[in-house]
Amino acid sequence: MTRKLLMPKLTWLAAGAAVALVSGFIMTAPARAQSGAVAAAMAAGTVGEQADGYLGIAGTVGADVRSEVEAINIKRRAAYTQLAGQRGVTVQDVAAATGCQTLSSRVKQGQVYRIGAGAWQTKGAGAIALPGYCATAG
Repeated sequence: MTRKLLMPKLTWLAAGAAVALVSGFIMTAPARAQSGAVAAAMAAGTVGEQADGYLGIAGTVGADVRSEVEAINIKRRAAYTQLAGQRGVTVQDVAAATGCQTLSSRVKQGQVYRIGAGAWQTKGAGAIALPGYCATAG
């Protein structure tokens, strides 16, 4: 699916994703849960959120952190797959809509994030400049 075709679906999905995230539906507690090691890696800037809805490795991490990031991403994909089936859209659409919501609401100042295949960036005091396919509520 091209980005041009993805945008209308993401506009619709982003509103639904916001409601779903608030209710905890998209990312259940196991999909959000992380150990102190992953939290520390996020604080250190070696693990971060990505616009595709998954965690990414932004620097050098140990095998334990890498393994846990992979496990979290597997749980996220399972949640995205379930919601995609219910909504009749692709897993990629749900993941991207969730990524948009995560970047706008869950990434804290000082944490790293990545948009697409771009470079890792550190969130400052302002809002993250989201990809064009991210819809805004309201």
